[in-house]
Amino acid sequence: MSRRRARSLMDVTLFGSTLEPRSSLIDCANAPIFGVDTGGRVNVWNQGAAKIVGYSPAEVMGKHFFKEFICEGNQSSVGMVFDRALQGEETSNYKLSVVTKEGTRIEILLNTTPQRNPDGEIVGVLGIGHDITEHICSTFTHFSGGMRFSSELIALEKDYTRLIDTVNAPIIGVDTEGQLNIWNQCATHLVGYSTEQVMGQNLVQEFITDDFKAAVQTVLDKALHGEETSNFEFPLITLEGVRLDVLLNATTRRDECGNIIGVVGIGQDITGRLAQEREYTRLIDTANAPIFGVDTLGRVNVWNQCATRLVGYSGEDVMGRSLVQEFITDDYKTAVQVVLDRALQGSETENFEFPLITKSGARIEVLLNATTRRDEQGNIIGVVGIGQDITARLAQEKEYTKLIDTANAPIFG
Repeated sequence: MSRRRARSLMDVTLFGSTLEPRSSLIDCANAPIFGVDTGGRVNVWNQGAAKIVGYSPAEVMGKHFFKEFICEGNQSSVGMVFDRALQGEETSNYKLSVVTKEGTRIEILLNTTPQRNPDGEIVGVLGIGHDITEHICSTFTHFSGGMRFSSELIALEKDYTRLIDTVNAPIIGVDTEGQLNIWNQCATHLVGYSTEQVMGQNLVQEFITDDFKAAVQTVLDKALHGEETSNFEFPLITLEGVRLDVLLNATTRRDECGNIIGVVGIGQDITGRLAQEREYTRLIDTANAPIFGVDTLGRVNVWNQCATRLVGYSGEDVMGRSLVQEFITDDYKTAVQVVLDRALQGSETENFEFPLITKSGARIEVLLNATTRRDEQGNIIGVVGIGQDITARLAQEKEYTKLIDTANAPIFG
């Protein structure tokens, strides 16, 4: 395998995706792998790092990486490299000096890549290194007018290849012409095509549905210009002709000189999830009760057919507008906002009465259950309210009270 191929494999942002690789593979990799959170505190430290630096994971977790383990003269420049990674910019083959537990100085050749959470947000930096202390001038050995890998780099290459091929997420890669050159085991299991069947074929033309060809090509073109994309949804066609929905992170691939040589995509099969969401949406929309929802800013993002019939506004009329400011009477704005704020903190409310203003300007009374809405990771993303029109019931109660109060006879109970 060529040097470029090995370098490309090391450039794959495997650990920056929304999908976590097998921690055992990270821990037993021959390469030192460590990570820090956005505050520079260590949160990943594998056996390779422990072996060359001398500290166990228990000794380093939570400590400030730059202040505790980087030579003073390197702290500023290393900090800049990690700051760039926190902005989504990777760095390859950066040489830094690390202080071991015994106080000695070792030289590390480092690749940095952003760590991302399941929503694609950058939550830290991962560094994958190689100890070059003893081999700074002899990483490669010349023979027959060419170059060959040292045994250490061959071992590293095998580790990276194994990580990519066995990670529990589909990973695909294309060259600058859009032709496939990476296709791991999970991609094979998901789509049905073997590596031999897809290598060299055009990803967009052969495997993407016609309605998404232009969009996927745009994502690849952006990555080929250094602009990466997170959480892009697109369909793939399987060997059996079935359409799968995939959530993708598209990452720029670079060679050892920093030249862009292709794109790597790390995906997640969301076909089942989207089917469940569509069924959930259908059930909400056809429910025989007014159901509406707001996001974390109080803007309407759920409005079913029953809500439309009750209030008079269509979904298109209300989407994105503030529920409290535009549809609640002034005397109840504060109370309704309190209920929404509590639900956004995880505290739900049952049987809360409040008025809504219809499109015709009438006031209707609603009995509401306010429920916290969460995403698949458990993060609060809004509030859903399931209501009941109690306008007529309250009117009857008031009339009943009036009749009792004005009756020409003593009534008590």
